[in-house]
Amino acid sequence: MPLLTNATVNQSDDKHLWVSWDDYHRAIESLALIVYEAGYRFDQVLCLARGGLRPGDIFSRIFNVPLAILSTSSYREEAGTLRGELDIAKYITITKGALSGRILLVDDLVDSGITLEKVQNHLQVHYPAVTEVKSAVIWWKASSALKPDFYLEHLPTNPWIHQPFEDYDSLGAHQLSAWLKKG
Repeated sequence: MPLLTNATVNQSDDKHLWVSWDDYHRAIESLALIVYEAGYRFDQVLCLARGGLRPGDIFSRIFNVPLAILSTSSYREEAGTLRGELDIAKYITITKGALSGRILLVDDLVDSGITLEKVQNHLQVHYPAVTEVKSAVIWWKASSALKPDFYLEHLPTNPWIHQPFEDYDSLGAHQLSAWLKKG
């Protein structure tokens, strides 16, 4: 049974986990509390864009540490539902200094573990000033080859997670007015 509740008409089951905006924000806050209560202290948050942008931003604010952003992409086809080759950006964006010290790597979920593993390897090769990397995700699917250091919910049936921001994947700018009027 999923930890998160859902305010939409769609019902979560073993194949689908439907997440409302309220559930999503509460999940990020709950994950932050898990990291805090574990006593892990880190110097910077590195979020994986796009799924980790919102959690990374909130973590950066709650823990009062600089936010770094690394763009990665593997789900591009079929409105973001088909995994392709993983692309990792050449540069990390950070507003204060360079990536160094203890890093909390934040993403929304880990399903295969490929992104998490390749990003950790990328950091070891290209960022020697990074002394430690721990990972935090909201959802850890059983299909993952890697277990994150911190997670909110383990999903043994590997459901497709319908996150609230996915509505924007199929919404063009030209459709925005009608979409807002529709509610």
